[in-house]
Amino acid sequence: MLGLQWGDLDLDAGTLRVERSVEETRSSLRLKSPKTRAGRRNISLPPDTVAMLRAHKVKQLELRLVLGMGNIERDTLVFSDVEGRMLNPHAVSRAWRRVCDAKQFPRVSFHALRHTHVSVLIRAGVDVLTISRRLGHAKASVTLDVYGHLIGGADAAAAKAIEGLLK
Repeated sequence: MLGLQWGDLDLDAGTLRVERSVEETRSSLRLKSPKTRAGRRNISLPPDTVAMLRAHKVKQLELRLVLGMGNIERDTLVFSDVEGRMLNPHAVSRAWRRVCDAKQFPRVSFHALRHTHVSVLIRAGVDVLTISRRLGHAKASVTLDVYGHLIGGADAAAAKAIEGLLK
C-alpha cells in the first residue's frame, strides 16, 4: 500500500497494479520490487474503495496545490506525508494502533488486515487460486499452507456434490 503510485491505479476500471513496496533500511526508506514475479499483480477494487480513492485524490491534489507542489503525477505516492515523501511502515502501524484504541477495536496489527481480507474471501467461497493471486503468492500451495485451516466444510460440500451427481 505504501509503495502505491497514482499511475498504478485505473480508477475507471477499478483496478490497481502492485509494482513496489516500501522497505525500511538502517538509514532510510526505499522503494523495492515485490519478492516474486507473482508479487507484481493486478487487483480488482470494490466500488466503495474506488470512490474513497477518488475522494482521497481530490484532497491530495488540493493540498499539493496549496503547498505549491503542483499536480499529481503518475509517480506521486497515493499515501504519503504532507510533503509527498514515503510513509514509514512502523509509523503507519503505530497510527493504526491508535485508531484501534480510539475506536475500541481489538488491537491487531495493520498487517493482520491482510489475513482478515483472506478470511473474508475464503468464507465467501472465493477459490484459492484467485486468493493466491490477490496476495501475490508465487504458488497457490503457499496460500493453502498458510490459510488452509480456514477452509472448513469443504468435505461436506464435496459429499453433497457427489450425491447430486449420483441421483
